[in-house]
Amino acid sequence: MQNTAKLFKALSEDVRLRILGLLLQGELCVCDLMAVLDLPQSTISRHLSYLANAGWLAGERRGVWMYYRLRDQGGNLQQDLLAVLGKHLRELPAVAQDHARLEQYLKIKKPSACG
Repeated sequence: MQNTAKLFKALSEDVRLRILGLLLQGELCVCDLMAVLDLPQSTISRHLSYLANAGWLAGERRGVWMYYRLRDQGGNLQQDLLAVLGKHLRELPAVAQDHARLEQYLKIKKPSACG
């Protein structure tokens, strides 16, 4: 029951939902999330840590940067929640704007910007 509560608690912050919405697109670097969400590294890292500790994310260090992706080995409840989030998060105006900003950012991002 405690793990289930952690899964749901992790969804209780706007920034974490926006991060999950972006990571539904695929793996991103902390610097990508900083640029799109226009938040400092410390804020992004704190929310990423919370999501990872709750079991939503997996991370990998490459050089000085961390790259995060959605965990693909969660339980049935987590996989069902991801499906629901994938369908409904994109309908939220803030998440739709984040996706548009990510698309623009990735078009102009220099390969050396991260990692």
